[in-house]
Amino acid sequence: MEPVRVLVVEDNSVVADAVAEGLRDQGMAVDVAYDGPTGLEKATVNTYDVVVLDRDLPRLHGDALCQQIVDSPSTSRILMLTAAGLVEDRVEGLNLGADDYLAKPFDFSELVARVHALARRSPSAPPMLTRGDLLVDRARRTVTRAGQPLPLARKEFGVLEVLMSADGAAVTAEQLLEQVWDEHADSFSNAVAVTVLRLRRKLGHPPMIETVVGGGYRIP
Repeated sequence: MEPVRVLVVEDNSVVADAVAEGLRDQGMAVDVAYDGPTGLEKATVNTYDVVVLDRDLPRLHGDALCQQIVDSPSTSRILMLTAAGLVEDRVEGLNLGADDYLAKPFDFSELVARVHALARRSPSAPPMLTRGDLLVDRARRTVTRAGQPLPLARKEFGVLEVLMSADGAAVTAEQLLEQVWDEHADSFSNAVAVTVLRLRRKLGHPPMIETVVGGGYRIP
């Protein structure tokens, strides 16, 4: 299970960008779409843990987009946002296949909690990852080695989470870039290499992360 990847589909660009930036501050990789067709395209091409979906979208209504995601092979959880807070509206949204419903205006901390809760509902998402004396608590976003806490930056935590989840298999730099960063990440940058270098230093000795020639990185 990779770090939480979220698609925010919201036609109000100020709201969409604020939500995306706030979720990124929580260590999530976030893409944004400002209308229904763009949201559908991104949801079709990419794999998201959670889609934060505004119900009142231009060009393709949020109800229709929700239905198309539900009817597709996608396993994304859907958190529907709407300005209508009536019980009937919530029931209607959930009947469309949405997993959760949040009325506007909402408290951002509640949005974060609901996104985390939806992401954890995947049966393939163990809350704890271990490798030797290294322990990653995905829910609390903490890392310890030999019982000692290791303070990691959010991208360092994300890279470690992906490598630990790979269960010894190699993970390419491209895969790390896709899962930990977002769609605006520069594929020609050295962001992955620099982050892995910092992570290696923080994990200490004996070294945990191996470089696989032509194959990326792994934690055996």
